[in-house]
Amino acid sequence: MTEAILLVGGKGTRLRPLTVHTPKPMVPAAGVPFLTHQLARARAAGVEHIVLATSYLAEVFEPYFGDGSALGLRLEYVTEEEPLGTGGAIRNVASRLHSGPDEPVLIFNGDILTGLDIRALVRTHETTGADVSLHLTKVTDPRAYGLVPTDETGRVTAFLEKPQTPEEIVTDQINAGAYVFRRSVIDTIAVGRPVSVERETFPDLLSAGAHLQGMVDSTYWLDLGTPAAFVRGSSDLVLGRAPSPAVPGRCGDRLILPTASVATDAKLTGGTVVGEGAFVGEGARISGSTLLMGAVVEPGAVITDSLIGARSRIGERSVLSGAVVGDGAVVGADNELRDGVRVWCDARIPAGAVRFSSDQ
Repeated sequence: MTEAILLVGGKGTRLRPLTVHTPKPMVPAAGVPFLTHQLARARAAGVEHIVLATSYLAEVFEPYFGDGSALGLRLEYVTEEEPLGTGGAIRNVASRLHSGPDEPVLIFNGDILTGLDIRALVRTHETTGADVSLHLTKVTDPRAYGLVPTDETGRVTAFLEKPQTPEEIVTDQINAGAYVFRRSVIDTIAVGRPVSVERETFPDLLSAGAHLQGMVDSTYWLDLGTPAAFVRGSSDLVLGRAPSPAVPGRCGDRLILPTASVATDAKLTGGTVVGEGAFVGEGARISGSTLLMGAVVEPGAVITDSLIGARSRIGERSVLSGAVVGDGAVVGADNELRDGVRVWCDARIPAGAVRFSSDQ
């Protein structure tokens, strides 16, 4: 069966401070590094050999996943000395592939959570004889994405960068970040310099007359680039909305990892994850949130749609909504932290220091 390249070199700047110590694909979603879900889904689709294109904090991947045998995979790692972009990264790992020139190679972006039918994408690629096939998904507001219109046979007709005016929005189909390349096409990408497949490789192939096929698959799809999206992706995995064979437990309202400790009257809902060694005190209410390893939530705290970093502490009665708390940070008692706030790693917020409402 096909082999695959996983692009996991991004810095995850939009996810900081979560990615200060951890590359984005290694941030836990539903109790395991996000990358585990992608690897397990590829394996379930019959992929056996995967090359990881790493760059930022590259040294953490191999110690965790090793040769991949625990997942039934053969994993290899290639580290970019200088960031090469999506196309450059693909070209940079080509020497590790074993496929013949006409065989299909799967390529996945390391920050997309999707229910894509991987086998169907490979079938589409083979039956249409395409040079490159792209997973497309439909979105209600395509302005933040590159548009990919297709003709009635599914053949791609153009690549349109982020549209701004209503006239430019000619389709609701966007590039969903998963591709099948004919192996020989990878060798046409320029060597040793940054290349974007989205902005350079695909448009160049199209203008050279190559056959690019789109397959619309509108199952679950989420770009985990922002903290809010990452938290939602994790809870959707726990709730069973996003499919993954790697969730460590049954799907349901909560996922409590084995060494965590949760007070009997604490209320955990909405796909909340309590990580290894984490602690939740009496009367705490946590919804749709993730507590990473060793995090402490003191009694009476209320946490919604938030990500609480490793070894951090949330004080009694503090209320957090849409917040990200970095590793080792301490939020004192009686604080109120709201939408989009990011508390940096090891920061200290004294008791009652930040409020959105009166203290009475």
